[in-house]
Order: sequence, then structure tokens, then C-alpha cells
Amino acid sequence: MHRPAARTLPLLALAAALVATGAAAPPQAAPAPAKVPVAVGHGGAVASVDADASAAGIAVLRSGGNAVDAAVATAAALGVTEPYSAGIGGGGYFVYYDAKSRRVQTIDGRETAPATATATLFQENGVPIPFAEGQTSGRAVGVPGTPATWQSALDSWGTRPLRTLLKPAEKLARDGFTVDSTFRAQTELNQDRFKDFPATAQLFLPGGALPVVGSTFKNPDLAATYAEIGRKGPAAIYRGPIAEDIVGAVRKPPVNPAATRNVRPGDLTAEDLRTYGTKRQAPTRVSYRGLDVYSMAPSSSGGTTVGEALNILERTDVSKLSETQYLHRFIEASRISFADRGRWVGDPAAESVPTRELLSQRYADTRGCLIDPARALTSPLAPGNPREPVPCGNTGQAAPTTYEGENTTHLTVADRWGNVVSYTLTIESTGGSAITVPGRGFLLNNELTDFSFAPAAPGVPDPNLPGPGKRPRSSMSPTIVLEDGRPVLAVGSPGGATIITTVLQTLLGHLDRGLPLGDAIAAPRASQRNQTTTELEPGLWNSPLRAELEALGQGFRQNPEIGAATGVQRLPDGRWLAAAEPTRRGGGSAMVVHPHGRY
Repeated sequence: MHRPAARTLPLLALAAALVATGAAAPPQAAPAPAKVPVAVGHGGAVASVDADASAAGIAVLRSGGNAVDAAVATAAALGVTEPYSAGIGGGGYFVYYDAKSRRVQTIDGRETAPATATATLFQENGVPIPFAEGQTSGRAVGVPGTPATWQSALDSWGTRPLRTLLKPAEKLARDGFTVDSTFRAQTELNQDRFKDFPATAQLFLPGGALPVVGSTFKNPDLAATYAEIGRKGPAAIYRGPIAEDIVGAVRKPPVNPAATRNVRPGDLTAEDLRTYGTKRQAPTRVSYRGLDVYSMAPSSSGGTTVGEALNILERTDVSKLSETQYLHRFIEASRISFADRGRWVGDPAAESVPTRELLSQRYADTRGCLIDPARALTSPLAPGNPREPVPCGNTGQAAPTTYEGENTTHLTVADRWGNVVSYTLTIESTGGSAITVPGRGFLLNNELTDFSFAPAAPGVPDPNLPGPGKRPRSSMSPTIVLEDGRPVLAVGSPGGATIITTVLQTLLGHLDRGLPLGDAIAAPRASQRNQTTTELEPGLWNSPLRAELEALGQGFRQNPEIGAATGVQRLPDGRWLAAAEPTRRGGGSAMVVHPHGRY
């Protein structure tokens, strides 16, 4: 399922030339590098799901750019080759470690609801509409945050202009990339939705047919859009002709007249776009095994939920547990932290979120003592109250975990100076809203479906209901781990709410269980999200461990694939290790500037 090694697209040498000089491409592009899941060497590292995106980032590093520059170039390329996962029609969270100041800083580039949104945005006659109808609609589209995130990161920490960093992605969109089985499968998954929107069908289903594996996929409209953003800056998305086209596509979705689908319009306005802004805020931080673990604060729930689970496990020597007890404790810590996430985490601009209390070791100790090594808890588990904690007790009413789409993409970058970026970006569901902005070449997000359509349970406060200008709660968990102020590793993943458990399990696998980072990423996964059963990948489903865990009262269901992580690690000798998935989502791409040796 790996991408073919050869592609008709801009590759490492071409990208380097474009980044360094902005010169026109030569007539023929060199073959793309093959995907490898682990790479070790000097000069910096990039890990993403796509070889050409990673190559674009490596080219930036090779030509003297820093980690922020490389992250933006990589993300822009992913908008071409992974358009169903991310792109300029979506948003995300950017976590940055600055080697000079030894500080971790973040950008919240999450999409926002229109100013007219209310708590009943996804209700009609007092009844929530089906998720599928909300997903494929203008009503689901939030104001994109990705272009503003890129500019904000470059203004604060970058060294190259955005127009230069967009050049490789622009060329990639114009000349095309080779379709692989993952791209075709994701197109097929969305075929029924895509065919109802002429602009989407024309781009992704030319002639009404699925793209053929091995064929060249081109997106000249996106190339032109990138070129316009390069000339005018990200403001081109938020005001002017592109903004007008976004508003038009949301308020009057361009649906095939013959389609029978009920596509509800949205209420996004030009003013919503004009007034959008990213948020600079402090990261979350917890201490774990003497290390400092930084991630995203709300509106993402990733930092608080991973952080609380780590604090719960801090009192246990996880390294000495049997595999069964390790998985049992991991599952239970996840269950407890998700119960608290559902009750307490939302957009802090609209909700009172007890971030500091959720991340306190004192609170984690009052929750961790619920874990019985001999017996599983049951879900939905009631939350605690971090402001008034009760030892070993629940103080709220149980509520189920609401649904969250499982797509997104993540990239991690490090440079020669020791700066590190962990960046997760998304358009929410695979294929987003399915609405391509006509003539612009990119899909719009369905991010507002990350809001609760109605309170998770009657009478239980829900901090994640829609509201005017509100950011929906996210599970994105871009994470950077430091020791004595210096980076140890960075990691993140796509996967909706499974992002949290993927990042947590990867951290535990590496930090506690002693797995090399690549092996921790590749290991079979479990995901418990305060639900009646825990999801298991086949590697655990078919393992004797399942029966041993069931004997403790754990219940399971299968999930063929959970998450798709990438990471970078600083090795003791100063080399960088980049790691990506070996098989999930077709395998990822790990690269370093100067490969040297093996780990």
C-alpha cells in the first residue's frame, strides 16, 4: 500500500531549487523518493504521511530554512496530495519549540462558527439532524484557519516568505502526483457525496470514474489558488474574490440539480471571514517521569486529556507491569480522562474551562484511585469536578462521548538548530463537507460537526454546543516532550477522538515500555473513549491479551486502523530520528537532511 516510488511531480532537487530561488521548474521532474518509516541523520528531519510533502520540507531545511518554514511547505504539499484530510479549507493547531529561548509556544488555528450560530445549529424542530446530513452541508463549514496559521507562524518564527514556501506545492498541484491505493480508496468512500457537487465531481471523479492507481492527478485550480495566496498573502482567503467564492459555496452549495441529497445551506458571511484570527496561547504542560510534556490547550482537548491520563499513570511504574496490566491501566486512564473531557472542555472564549485544575497532579490522584487492577470500570463513567475534587469518587452525571470524525493529518519537523514543530491540521471528515469551492480546487471543512448536535445527556452541561464565533472542541494533540529544556521527541496523529489515545499510547510505549519511537508508532493500538467497549486493532484483537483483559471485565470491538502517527526524536549523539507509520493509511514518510547510520 506504499505510494509508488516514481511520480511526475516536483521532488527533492526541484523543491530545493524552488524554495531557494523561486525559479521555474525544469521540463522533467525527477522520480519521487520512496516511502520509508524511519530515517536517522543530521541537519533536521521531517515526518508526514506523504513522501512528496516530506521532501518539500526537507528541501526547505537543506536550503537553510528553519523548522517553521519547513512545516509550512510540508503542510501546503499535503493540501495537494492529501486533500481529503487537510488543506486551506480547514484548520489546525501548531506547536513550536524555540531552541534559542527553550520555550514552547502554540497557535490555535481552529475554524470558527459564523456569528449567527446558536446552540441549535444542527437541530430542526428541536431534534438533532442525522450526522451524515450535517456533514455534507454548508451548515457544517467553519471559517478556515489554516492559511492564517501559516502566516502567523511565519511572522513569529519563520525565515522565508509564504510565497516562496508555496512554490513546491503549487508546482505539485499543476504537474500532478501519482494516485495510490489509499487516495483511490478514500475517493471511493466519498463517491456518493462527491458526485452530487459538480465542482467536486469534476476534480475528483473526472468523467464520473474513480481515479486509477498509477495515474497522474492534477489540480490546476489549486495551483492557481496557491499562486494567488503567494501574491496577496493569506488575506486572499479572508477577503476578495476567493473569500466571495467561499461564502457563495457555503450559503448556496453548488449541488447538481439532479441530486436528491438534502444539502442544507450555511450562514457564513464575508464578515465572518474578515474578522477571523488565530489565537496565540500558552501550551498545556505536565511533568511525566521527570520530562515536560507540552501540547495544545483548549479549544483542543488533546493537551488536557493526554495530560490528565499521564498524571493518572504517573503514580504507577508502568515499565514494570505485565503487558496485560499495562494495557488495562492505559485503557482505564483513557476512560477517566475522557469522562472529564466531555464535561469540562470546550472553547475557553465561550466556556469556563478548568484547564489548570484538569492538569493538576492533585486532581489526577483523586481520579486515578478509581482504577482497580483486578476489575474494569464501566462506561459511560461520570466525570469528576476538578474545581472541587472528591477522592476516588465521581461528582457529576455520566454522559456518553459524542461522535467525532476520524480524519486529519499530522507532521513533525526539526531543524539543525534544534527548533521543533508538531502540527496537526484537518478538514474534519475524510473529504470534509464534500463541497469544493468552484474554480479554486480545495474542499471546505465540515468542522462544525465537531460540536455536539445536542447535549450529550439530558440535564448534563455540555461545553461543546455551537455558539456565535465559537471554536468546536478538537482532539488534536500535537505534542513536544522536553528534558531540561531541550527536545526529546515530538509526536502527533490524525484520527478524531482516537488522536488522544494514539498519542498517549505512543508516549507510553516509548517512554515507559522502552520501545524505539518507530516501534511505538507501529505497535497495535487500543482506544477507550468513555464508551461501553474499547476499540482494538487486529494485532490486539487476535492476541491472547484480549482474553486476559476480558477476564478483567474489559469489553472490545474491532477497528481495522487507529490513528496514523508521525514523530521526531533527538538522539543522544545529536542526530535526528524521524518516524512514521509503516502501513497505516498506506504508510508514512520519514526523512532527514543528511542520512547517517541506523538507530
